[in-house]
Amino acid sequence: MIALLLRDLRLAIRAGGGFGLGLAFFLIVTVLVPLGVGPEGGMLSRIAPGILWVGALLACLLSLDRIFALDHEDGSLDLLATAPLPLEAVVTMKAAAHWITTGLPLVLAAPVLGLLLNLPWPGYPWLLVSLGVGTPALSVIGTFGAALTVGLRRGGLLLSLLVLPLYVPTLIFGAETLRRGAEGLSVATPLLMLGGITAGAVALLPFASAAAIRVNLR
Repeated sequence: MIALLLRDLRLAIRAGGGFGLGLAFFLIVTVLVPLGVGPEGGMLSRIAPGILWVGALLACLLSLDRIFALDHEDGSLDLLATAPLPLEAVVTMKAAAHWITTGLPLVLAAPVLGLLLNLPWPGYPWLLVSLGVGTPALSVIGTFGAALTVGLRRGGLLLSLLVLPLYVPTLIFGAETLRRGAEGLSVATPLLMLGGITAGAVALLPFASAAAIRVNLR
């Protein structure tokens, strides 16, 4: 499994869907928003939690179609489906590789980008916590969407339409955790909900993703 994870990390970086693409998109979003709404600090502080989470969510979408596409094109996916390693474990490793190359860099870069949106100082620890807890769910849900659309020509748009509604609960509770943390309020309820979504996605969706791949490979 570790060898598969390392292989997927190398493929993700070589295919251009690694660290740079998501970070560049995240940076563009955080730079354009102040230009669009104006530099007034109070307004930026109020909208910063939502903007940071929307930017992270959209950045995660950019590389979802590559999760299984390369393996499907060269026939590796058929070999993985018939390998002794359970297909659910393969899906989990691919989701982990996507998070390491996309979600983790966003988590680490978010505090720097929060400065551009005048995020209040009490919100910075909760920015790291909310993204650290929520972005794994984005990768796992995205992997499920990629499994549903594997093998489809121009499936990127369909993948986005399938995945975006599933991202909404994570977005809501992630942004609410950050907003409450920035205002000095209790974050227990939204953070627990966010953690529950991530735990449920990690526990259940690899089985659904594996079933979808088996159907698409028949």
